[in-house]
Amino acid sequence: MRQHQLSISLYLNYFVHGIGLIILTQNMQALGQHWQTPLATVSYVISGIGIGRLLAYFILGSWSDHLGRKVFVNLGMACYFTFFVGMAFVTNIQLAYGLAILAGIANSALDAGTYPTFIEMGGRQGSANVLLKAFMSAGEFLLPLLIANFEAQRIWYGWSFMLAAAILVVNAVLLNRQQFPVKNQTDQAVVVASKRQPKSRRYLATLGLAGYGYTSMALMILYTQWVSLFATTTFHFSSVLAHWLLSLYSIGSITGVLVIFWLLRRGVAETKLLLAMNGGSLLALALICYSPAVGLSMLAAFGFGFTAAGGVMQVGLNLFIKIYPHIKGRITGIYFTFGSIASFTIPLVTGWLSKQSVATAMRFDLVIAASGLAFVALAVWAVHVPTTLSQERQRINHIDQQIVRLLNQRFDTVTAIGELKQAQQLPVLDQQREQRVLQQVAVKSTQTAHTPYLQAIYQAIMHNSRAYQTDLHKEEIDHD
Repeated sequence: MRQHQLSISLYLNYFVHGIGLIILTQNMQALGQHWQTPLATVSYVISGIGIGRLLAYFILGSWSDHLGRKVFVNLGMACYFTFFVGMAFVTNIQLAYGLAILAGIANSALDAGTYPTFIEMGGRQGSANVLLKAFMSAGEFLLPLLIANFEAQRIWYGWSFMLAAAILVVNAVLLNRQQFPVKNQTDQAVVVASKRQPKSRRYLATLGLAGYGYTSMALMILYTQWVSLFATTTFHFSSVLAHWLLSLYSIGSITGVLVIFWLLRRGVAETKLLLAMNGGSLLALALICYSPAVGLSMLAAFGFGFTAAGGVMQVGLNLFIKIYPHIKGRITGIYFTFGSIASFTIPLVTGWLSKQSVATAMRFDLVIAASGLAFVALAVWAVHVPTTLSQERQRINHIDQQIVRLLNQRFDTVTAIGELKQAQQLPVLDQQREQRVLQQVAVKSTQTAHTPYLQAIYQAIMHNSRAYQTDLHKEEIDHD
C-alpha cells in the first residue's frame, strides 16, 4: 500500500513535468507582451531548458547513487516550484533565462530520483517507468485546453504557472510522508546476469544504448517539429489534416504506453520490445515520408506515435540499468544526457537541411530511425550471452537463497498467527483463507502455464504451515 501511495506522488510530479515542458511555448505571446520583447526572444529563453538538462543530467544522476533518490525528487520539485512562481512574475530576460535553465535542472533531478526508485521497488516496477510517459502526455494535453480557456475568459496567464506550483506544494506534503526503497538495492538475479556478460559485450551494449538515448529523442523531436509543414508543402494536405497527423501521433503515443506497460507486466522481454517497436517506427515513418495517400498517412502517424513515442525510450533505459544495476542513477543521467544533446542539435541540423527543402529535413528522420534500429540491434546482440548449465544452476542457487529467506519470514508470521488463533480458540485450518490465497496466486502469476504448479507449491506451504502451528501448540501443552 505504501508503494502504491509513493507511486501516485511520483506520477503526479510527471503530470506537472508535462505541463512544464510546454508551458512557455503555450504562453509565448503573453510572455512576449509581458516582457515587451519579440517572440524570437521568448524562444531564446525557452532554449535555456535544454541547456539546464545538458548541464545537470550526468552530475545529478551520479549523485543520486550516493545521496539517495528522495533528495533529488525533492530537489526537482523545489526547482520546478521556483520556475513556475518566478516565471509568473519575472520581467528581466536574463533572470527568465536563468529560470528556464532551472526548469531543465528540475527535469534532470526528477529523472535521477524517479526512474531508479521504480526499479528499486522490486517486482515488475520497471514497467511502471513507462507510465511516466502517460502522465507527461496528460499534462501536455490538458494545459493547452486550460490556457485556451484562460484566454477566452481574459484571465491572467500567470494562473497556469501558479496552478502547477500549487500541485507541487500539495504533492510535496504527500510524497514526504512516504518511505522510499533502499537505494541501490537490486534483484540478485539481475546482478548475476550482469556479471555473466563479458566486458567487451557490456561496452558494446553501452555504446548501443547510449546511441539509442540520442536517436529515440531525436526521432520524436524532428517529427513533431516538421511533420505538419512537410504534409502541407510536399503532399499539399490541408492545414487541418496536417495538424491532425500530429494529433494522431499523440493518440498513438498514449496507446503505446498502455500496451507496452501491459506487455512488460506480462513478462515480455525489453529486447524483443525494442526491436519490434523500432522496426515498426521505421516502417511507419517511411510511409509518412513517401505516401501521399491520406488514409495511409493517418494510419502511419498513429503507428509512429505508438512505436516511437509510446514509452519505448523508457524501455531502453530499463535495459541499460539492468546492465549496470549498481549505478542506476548514473546510467539514467548518461542516457538522458544523450537525449538532451539531441534536443540541442536536431533543430540546428534540420534547420540547415530545410534550406534545401522541408522534405529533406523531414526525411532525415528516416536516417535517425535506421540508426536507432542499428543501435538497438547492437545492444540486443551484446546483452545476449549464451548460457551454460552451471551458470543457470548458479542463478537458481541465488533465487533459492531469496526464497528460503522469505519462507523463514513467512514461518515467523505463521508463529504469530498460531498464537492469535490459540488465544481466540480458533481452529488451525481456515479453508476459506487458503482458497483466497490460491486465488491470489492465480491473479499474481504472470505466466498462465506456471499457475497450477505455483498453486500446488502454495498448497504444500500451507499444509506445512498448519503442521508447524500444530507442533507449536503441542509443545506449549507439553511444556505446561
